[in-house]
Amino acid sequence: QVQLVESGGGLVQPGGSLRLSCAASGSIFSIYVMGWYRQAPGKARELVATITSGGSTNYADSVKGRFTISRDNAKNTVYLQMNSLKPEDTAVYYCNALKVTPTFNYSYWGQGTQVTVSS
Repeated sequence: QVQLVESGGGLVQPGGSLRLSCAASGSIFSIYVMGWYRQAPGKARELVATITSGGSTNYADSVKGRFTISRDNAKNTVYLQMNSLKPEDTAVYYCNALKVTPTFNYSYWGQGTQVTVSS
């Protein structure tokens, strides 16, 4: 079991920055692929970025060059640095922990944190 708690969301003007944090507890954090997803009103949840235990990253095309995902295994925390924010980045952002095994995939979600980009 993994418990995830996100923080760092809020209201920011277009062009501004925010850093989201996701603190994990309850299992061995370093073995999980960690990810950030987002869901805007009326839209499906979508991948924003992922980072493996070894530090390999993957980003949605819409955030490449603006967002950076990182992790600190010693602190059991994953971060999402968001720069040059746009109104279309407005969404609830969710942290995800994924462990893939030969027989089953374990996936855990945080409660989400609201990010609003508006002037």
